[in-house]
Amino acid sequence: MSKPVAPEPLRRNARSNRARILATARQELGRNPDTTLEELARASGVVRRTLFGHFPGRAALLEALAEEAAESLRGAVEGSAPSDEPAERALARFLLSMWPVGDRYRMLLALARHDLGAERVVEILTPAREEVTAILDRGQRDGVFHSHLPPAVLSAGLEAMTVALLEEVNTGALKDDGTLVAVATLIAAGVPEERARAVVDEVAPTGAAEPAADA
Repeated sequence: MSKPVAPEPLRRNARSNRARILATARQELGRNPDTTLEELARASGVVRRTLFGHFPGRAALLEALAEEAAESLRGAVEGSAPSDEPAERALARFLLSMWPVGDRYRMLLALARHDLGAERVVEILTPAREEVTAILDRGQRDGVFHSHLPPAVLSAGLEAMTVALLEEVNTGALKDDGTLVAVATLIAAGVPEERARAVVDEVAPTGAAEPAADA
């Protein structure tokens, strides 16, 4: 006997509820990583049973957010700077393209290692890490970036700085559209400050990288 197909309006309503729950989770967990699923249900405007129907536990909800972040990150990497662009511009453009993703999912930084595990975090970040390492390698060979550290090591250091700055955004200590971090990263990579500011100004779109509305 074939399984009955759910009416399309019901499926649309389920998709809408799921999207609303995830959007609320990004916002509420960013404010308080200890927010409970019951509190998220109330904030999302759905009953507890509806939330648990989509996400049977906290781990399932966080994994859904992690997969969203991974997809957004992959998309940003695929749409980043062309390989023949000067390395300093490529790095600045890449950082600005990544910023909305980091801003949107910055609450995962507070939850990642404890709730998702180190391996899942590595899986999410690998595409971005590989792209930055390739840009740094090219820039070192071109004499644009300092070369006293191997590209992968330098990439890890720059990533740690970016994470620290995102955490400052999370606490409200820093307000940034991505340009401050892009300039700081270029300087840390070895670009003189004046040149770093000029490069970021050259590649930044009008209004720079707008923070996500529900972050």
